[in-house]
Amino acid sequence: MSDGKDRAATAERPDIDATLTATNLTLQYPDSEAPVVDEVTFTVPRGQVTALIGPNGSGKSTLLRGLSGRLDPVSGSVTLDGRSLDEYGDRERARRLARLAQEPSGPDGLTVEELAYHGRYPHRGFLDTVEEADIAAVNRALGTVGIDHLRNRPLADLSGGQRRLAWLAMVLTQDADIHLLDEPTTFLDLRHQLAVMDVVRTLREDDETTVVLVLHDIEQAARYADEMVVLGDGRIRARGDPEEVLTPALLADVFGVEATVERGRYGPRLTMIGPADR
Repeated sequence: MSDGKDRAATAERPDIDATLTATNLTLQYPDSEAPVVDEVTFTVPRGQVTALIGPNGSGKSTLLRGLSGRLDPVSGSVTLDGRSLDEYGDRERARRLARLAQEPSGPDGLTVEELAYHGRYPHRGFLDTVEEADIAAVNRALGTVGIDHLRNRPLADLSGGQRRLAWLAMVLTQDADIHLLDEPTTFLDLRHQLAVMDVVRTLREDDETTVVLVLHDIEQAARYADEMVVLGDGRIRARGDPEEVLTPALLADVFGVEATVERGRYGPRLTMIGPADR
């Protein structure tokens, strides 16, 4: 698979220029004593892959929940094309934003294909019959993720990696403009990690879909992302091209590790030395 970041020609998508913006966004859970995300402002680059990275507890997944409208702001706002997310109905918002949760769950009795069809709910009424567009979307998603051969298998019969890919296929069937993926490679073996990240690359290069994802693997984030947003203590500590953002000083300051950073064929390469002296 290619690691180039050149865009391929794309089919027409009327909402390709969807703009997602957080402005002075502060997020806090009801049982927490302090904000988890504190006055964050940034606009998600359109048609690119943005990786949110940071140490545990830095606010990555919380920020993604706020961007998807799953957590109401304490203050500030999230807008999509200049409209507050609150102004969108559930189906309309789901046609624009698709989210893969960190630990999605559903009935194990569903087959892979049945789960994929659940992603079509923003485009169909409750009693609507399946149409050609739905069939095409499901077939395309299963093919993109590489699990077409599993379409008739129950979720309960799948490995953890296969199940993760099935949920990703369901998200793709929404045909949304922006995909928000929370730790899509966590707990997966290396093969399935690469399969997931190859899907991310395909979304960007073939469809110019906007992708925001939370990743723990810094080198993986640097390899696949166009832009990296580094969070620390609920604030943005750095943002930009991975080769510019990832420096020994940042790794020491934000992650608390001493490391060297070298330019590699597929992006910055990190060599961890040990905990940084603070």
